[in-house]
Amino acid sequence: MNTFPPFIEDRSLRHRLRLQTLTRLRWLAVAGQTAAVVIVAQGYGFVFPELLCFTLIACSAWLNIFLTVRFPTAHRLPPVGAMGVLSFDVLQLSGLLFMTGGLANPFSVLLCVPVIISSASQPVPHTVGLGALSVTAVTLLAFYSLPLPWYADSSYEVPFLLIAGGWIAIVSTTAFAAFYAYQVSAEANQLADALAATELVLQREQHISALDGLAAAAAHELGTPLATISVVAREMEKALASDPRFTDDLMLLRSQTERCRDILRRLTTLSAEDEAHMVRLPLGSLIEEIIAPHREFGIAIKVVEGKSSGREPIGRRNPGILFGLGNLVENAVDFADAEVTVAVGHDQDYVVIVISDDGPGFAPDVLTQIGVPFMNRRNRLVREKAGGLGLGLFIAKTLLERSGAQLHFSNRLAPETGARVQITWPRDKMDLFGSEPPRSTVVGAG
Repeated sequence: MNTFPPFIEDRSLRHRLRLQTLTRLRWLAVAGQTAAVVIVAQGYGFVFPELLCFTLIACSAWLNIFLTVRFPTAHRLPPVGAMGVLSFDVLQLSGLLFMTGGLANPFSVLLCVPVIISSASQPVPHTVGLGALSVTAVTLLAFYSLPLPWYADSSYEVPFLLIAGGWIAIVSTTAFAAFYAYQVSAEANQLADALAATELVLQREQHISALDGLAAAAAHELGTPLATISVVAREMEKALASDPRFTDDLMLLRSQTERCRDILRRLTTLSAEDEAHMVRLPLGSLIEEIIAPHREFGIAIKVVEGKSSGREPIGRRNPGILFGLGNLVENAVDFADAEVTVAVGHDQDYVVIVISDDGPGFAPDVLTQIGVPFMNRRNRLVREKAGGLGLGLFIAKTLLERSGAQLHFSNRLAPETGARVQITWPRDKMDLFGSEPPRSTVVGAG
């Protein structure tokens, strides 16, 4: 199965985390940590290593200052650099928690934040390494830490069962949130790639259509000088016809002039014909234009007239519809055993096209994910003679839905086998004239 080639980009840029994002988050963390230490020490009067806590907070602030001075605002950290900065955050927060009660401190849950940030923007191996560091820190804090700051005239002993529960909660939250952030980020990146490729397809179709106008302009501009050359050639032929030295050259000049005239005439005719088709394209001509490139692959393509009423729809040529339907027909031809059927029907309200084949059909897991860009290799059809579904089908589905269509993918009912795709448009989306006859076809009397 032929699909549009994936959007090409430097994927290493995707894993470069913007430095300013990290510094802003760290300034927020510095402000929060400072406020917490001041409130606990001065507001409640709890005794704990206050000076050491401020030293760790100062280290975080100095790192921010260093990074801001050392690198420009728009600098993006490579994965290794981002992992180093996030690892520092894990260690700095672990040090604060060690001096303020360990896992008994309610702020210990913040250890999962650096891992979540990494999972949304960094390669998987780096995120796994940062997660291992975070789990190690949580585990050590479960057994080793200074007492939780409390009132001087009493002590607060946290049961170990509660500490164990906190450890499980932090580790499970880190794993679940990191995996969820990774999935969302990966799907967003895939969608962005697919949409970019879709825009490239549309631009290519628009550029091809623009060539018709360029051909007409070229034919018009070259017509005048070519006519002058033709007149001069005829005059030279009359004046030098009796001289055998110039006979062959004059005949060659005359023949080449006529050849150029014929070429320009064909360009003008082709451009005029294509320009007319660009405005109006009957449904039958649309179907024939879509299936024509796929008739030479040993698979019979049968066009069936379904239930139809009223005049045949005459729509505007739409590159998105042509590409989308062409991709669906190509998929059907690739997976068919012997025959592909294209059924066409219309009434006053809808235009329906059904494309089906006699191949193995869609696998159950594929049916639930059709239209997802860059579908995994394991999510393929039963037979892999033509490759897997992915970006090409996503582009086709997106382009057709942009034109107002609704798509339904299914398998043919038993005992028949094969895939079936139904595309349905409201009549006004596929017909320039609605359900009434076009004015150009109405001939008045007299």
